[in-house]
Amino acid sequence: MDAKDLRVALFSGNYNYVKDGANQALNRLVGYLLRQGVSVRVYSPTIETPAFAPTGDLVSIPSFPLPGRGEYRVGMGIAGVSDDVKAFDPHIIHIASPDIIGHRAVAWARRNGRPAVASVHTRFETYFRYYRMHWMQTVIEAVLRRLYRRCEEIYAPSESMAAVLTDQRMSRNVRIWSRGIDGELYRPDRRDMDWRRSLGIADTDVVVLFVGRLVLEKGLDTFADTLAELDRRGVAYKALFVGDGPARPWIEEHAPQGIFTGFQGGDALARAYASADIMFNPSSTETFGNVTLEAMASGLPVVAARATGSLSLVTPGVNGILTAPDDVQASADALAFYIGDTAARQAAGGAGRTISQRFDWDQINQALLDRYLAVTRRHALKSAQ
Repeated sequence: MDAKDLRVALFSGNYNYVKDGANQALNRLVGYLLRQGVSVRVYSPTIETPAFAPTGDLVSIPSFPLPGRGEYRVGMGIAGVSDDVKAFDPHIIHIASPDIIGHRAVAWARRNGRPAVASVHTRFETYFRYYRMHWMQTVIEAVLRRLYRRCEEIYAPSESMAAVLTDQRMSRNVRIWSRGIDGELYRPDRRDMDWRRSLGIADTDVVVLFVGRLVLEKGLDTFADTLAELDRRGVAYKALFVGDGPARPWIEEHAPQGIFTGFQGGDALARAYASADIMFNPSSTETFGNVTLEAMASGLPVVAARATGSLSLVTPGVNGILTAPDDVQASADALAFYIGDTAARQAAGGAGRTISQRFDWDQINQALLDRYLAVTRRHALKSAQ
């Protein structure tokens, strides 16, 4: 089978209604597949005013708001779109979230003799620790294991995440579908001193940056505690928060020294990265760390939790420093080092920029297309036996 003959059904819990790193990667993938002549149909919950226009044909899955987090939707299975899926007659099913939609899509694939694959974008099993529900992690891991073992292959965004999935016995076939970077958008020369001044940041101030959804699972508690430790030590800095989300009131209260820009996208986001001086990513729930790669491309040194994603991007002593998750003292030590050493910041930032240039989107997405073709050919041979 050639790419031009291939039909792919992609199931996502959030394809475009709330913008995040996962669905940006999915939309970029679909765009690449369409350019290669692949037929793609996307199934996901939708809203009237999504965060951005979808790439490709998007079919709406009936859904309702997630209780307590109304910006997200819970898909009500795929019964409402099953006729459309049958008419499309996909050669392969790709699920991008381990929710009800993902479970039902894999069940459809098995009933209809189609192979299913899954991409892993978030460490859902770790979220519960931020809501004092540690006991749920084991339960969720068991549910995920049952789902992923019913897939032909699962795709991790980094070697470190692949190692975690293997250790958790999620699948015997874990492959890499990495993430890329737009090196023309994210680059150091987008630094804007006038924009910094408009935020009350002096030219000599060293800016510690957070970028992402303002939700507790992004490590906001560690970020706030680390800033408080820097204040206790008398280290001078500015803290810049780029993003929005339900935990914004919480972080504004716990990090009153912060400057909050709200959501930034496109050129404005690239400007924010380049106008900062150090990226601090304390999250231990990332599977890749898109914001880490974007910061590297923008020429920033990175201080990050030693966790999946960051482990595959940050080389300690070269382009940043890794610390134990939730280790406030070590995070403060690392930030204080870069704040006080301009030459070290510049050297690490330059190294990060060089490393980021290895991540080419077309090569990355072609690798996944190659896996689709390999899976469908292998499945066809098994069915013919």
